[in-house]
Amino acid sequence: MRILTVVGARPQFIKAAVVSRALAGRAEEFIVHTGQHYDANMSDVFFEEMQIPHPRWNLGIHGASNAVATARMLEAISARIEEVQPDYLLVYGDTNSTLAGALAGAQHRIPVAHVEAGMRNGNLQMPEEINRVVTDRISTLLLCPTPNALQNLYAEGFREHSSMRLAVVGDVMFDAAMFYLREARPPEVDLPKEFNLCTVHRAEILRSPQALRETFDALDTISRTQLPVVLPLHPHTAKVLAEMGYDLSKSSCVIIKPTSYFETLWLLSHAYVVLTDSGGLQREAYFLNKPCVTLRNETEWVELVSSGVNVLSGTERDAILRSYDAMAQLRFDNKDSLLFGDGHAGEKIVDLLLQDK
Repeated sequence: MRILTVVGARPQFIKAAVVSRALAGRAEEFIVHTGQHYDANMSDVFFEEMQIPHPRWNLGIHGASNAVATARMLEAISARIEEVQPDYLLVYGDTNSTLAGALAGAQHRIPVAHVEAGMRNGNLQMPEEINRVVTDRISTLLLCPTPNALQNLYAEGFREHSSMRLAVVGDVMFDAAMFYLREARPPEVDLPKEFNLCTVHRAEILRSPQALRETFDALDTISRTQLPVVLPLHPHTAKVLAEMGYDLSKSSCVIIKPTSYFETLWLLSHAYVVLTDSGGLQREAYFLNKPCVTLRNETEWVELVSSGVNVLSGTERDAILRSYDAMAQLRFDNKDSLLFGDGHAGEKIVDLLLQDK
C-alpha cells in the first residue's frame, strides 16, 4: 500500500512521526511538506533526532494569504498525487496544508484519512475551525482522538454516510510525548529555578491590540507577584507587540527564543502552571500533570476543561489573573491519560489504513 502524507507545520511533523514509525515495514510512505510554517528547527538534525522520515518533497509554500497559499498547495499536491498514485492520502489537524491535502485527495478520488477528525470549538471565525469542518466532510477515514470528537461527528450527521469510516483511536500527541520525553532537554539559556510556562501566537489575540496588551499585562503581573513566566516568544508575536508600542524590555517575563520540541517538553515537565493559546500545549500540559490556563474563550479539547485541569480565561487581564490563581492551587497525578487514549494511537491508525489493503 502507498500512503501520501501531507504536512506543513512542526506539530504535524511530530504527529506524523508517530504514524510513520508504525507504518515502517508495513506500507510505503511518501511525505509532502508544504512549507506552510518555516521553522529554523526544520533541519536534517531535527528529522534525525525525531526519527522522522525525511519529506520526499518540500513545496516551500508560505507567506501568502490563506486563500492563495491553499490554492498553491492544492495544485502542487495534485501533481504529487499523479506521480505517486497513492492508495490513501493522510492529513493531520487543521492547517491550510490539511485542507489542501484533503481537497487534492478528494478531487483525485483518493481516499482521505484525517487524523484529529471531529474536533470542534464552534468558532467559524477561526480558519482552523473551517479547515476542520471541510476536511472532515471530504474524508473517507475519520480518525478521532477522543470519544467527544466522535460525538461531534455524529451530531453533524456523519453516521448516515456509509462511505465513511469513523473510529476513536486516541491522540497521537500523547504517543509522541510519552515516546520523546526521555529526549527532553533544557534550552541553553539561564532560567529561574521555578517558573510558569507561556506561549502566545494565535491570530485572534494578535489581531486585537487590547487583547494582546491585557494578556501581556497579566503575564507581567504573574511574573512579578507569583512565579516568573518563561515565554518562548514567536517572532510574529514579537513583531506585533513592537508595532503596537509594547515595550518587552520592561516586562518581568523571561523572554527566550522559540524552543525545539525536546526543549518544550523539558520546560513543560518543570513548569508550575502553563498559560497558552495553543491546542497542542493544552494537551501536553495534561500529559505531564500540569494545570493549564487557556488564553482563549473556547477550546476544541473540552475534556480538559470538564475534568477541571484546564480553565478558559479569555484575554482580559483580571480574568487571566483569577484563572491563574485557581490553577496555581491545583495539583493532580494523571497516571495514564485515558482521556486521550492508551498511547497506541499510531498503531491503531495504521491498522485501520491497512484494512483496505
